[in-house]
Amino acid sequence: MTEKSFSFAISGRDGRARTGLIRTAHGEIRTPAFMPVGTAATVKAMTPEMVRATGADILLGNTYHLMLRPGAERVAGQGGLHRFMNWERPILTDSGGFQVMSLNELRKITEDGVTFKSHLDGSRHELTPERSVEIQDLLDSTITMVLDECTPFPATEEVARLSMERSMRWAARCRAAFRERPGYGLFGIVQGGIYPELRERSAAALAEIGFEGYAVGGLAVGEGQELMFRMLDVTVPALPDAAPHYLMGVGKPDDIVGAVERGIDMFDCVLPTRSGRTGQAFTRRGPVNLRNARHADDPRPLDEASDCPASRDYSRAYLHHLVRSNEILGAILITWHNLHYYQSLMAGLRQAIADGRLGDFAAAFREEQAQGDIDPL
Repeated sequence: MTEKSFSFAISGRDGRARTGLIRTAHGEIRTPAFMPVGTAATVKAMTPEMVRATGADILLGNTYHLMLRPGAERVAGQGGLHRFMNWERPILTDSGGFQVMSLNELRKITEDGVTFKSHLDGSRHELTPERSVEIQDLLDSTITMVLDECTPFPATEEVARLSMERSMRWAARCRAAFRERPGYGLFGIVQGGIYPELRERSAAALAEIGFEGYAVGGLAVGEGQELMFRMLDVTVPALPDAAPHYLMGVGKPDDIVGAVERGIDMFDCVLPTRSGRTGQAFTRRGPVNLRNARHADDPRPLDEASDCPASRDYSRAYLHHLVRSNEILGAILITWHNLHYYQSLMAGLRQAIADGRLGDFAAAFREEQAQGDIDPL
């Protein structure tokens, strides 16, 4: 194995939780890891340098959005996505399946793939497993995701089975189409809805094909946290232990802690950035809505103990003013704070697992979250 080969080394365990290191062609990823979402080659309201300073090792981009604008070939002509967006570290690209499936009346699914109309200009496109992999190769994605059919929720067991089986056939086609390069990886995606047997069958099918990592898809789509955790309890033990486990589209801080306890290594979610643009801050004591009038005269910062300037150096009164005035700086500061909070949570989880005290860490986290925001002055 060369120095640049894609590899995953587990350095510590605590129960089913793991901490470790993914080595890639674009650098190392400490796990458990949270990937800020840079859908269209930008983490909204943040520069790449600011994102890196929060502690992020890897970003997520999106095949669907980038294939439509500016176009995968154009990004390739600029030297790939890393150079294009000035982020030289690892990038994972979502295959575009979730976005295409969500178009509903604008798309048609066949065994070959998905034909759809662009939400931008109505132009017609076809996304097959092979084309999805090709686009991600043009983008120079460090981690490529297979194209899957995102099973709707709720769905009957029969609908979920047919959807999952098609996704497994597409996964095999993605594996065949993937251009093997040192330090690059292809991840399979488990589907199966809320049906344990289907989840186990999907995991077994992917393991037989063989991937550098395994994602759990089709959760956090309305089934609720309890059911999501039940599906993880079934699915994660069925995945190859030596590979990274990625829970797609999750999530809230308490979702992340619970999933780490169940053996998940990687996460992504738009919540910290989207919430930052709407005035919601995530804190050690739960979410804070800075639009509320209770903050208008509060001189205290979001977290005076934080080493993030956005968390420590700006008063709630000022943040409230920015949000209510629709000032761009408000979105920047709260997004910066949120991403720093998420990365601090991941660092805490990694250290707790390494020290064998994840149970105590999780209990303290939940106790502090339950206290709620600090009382107004």
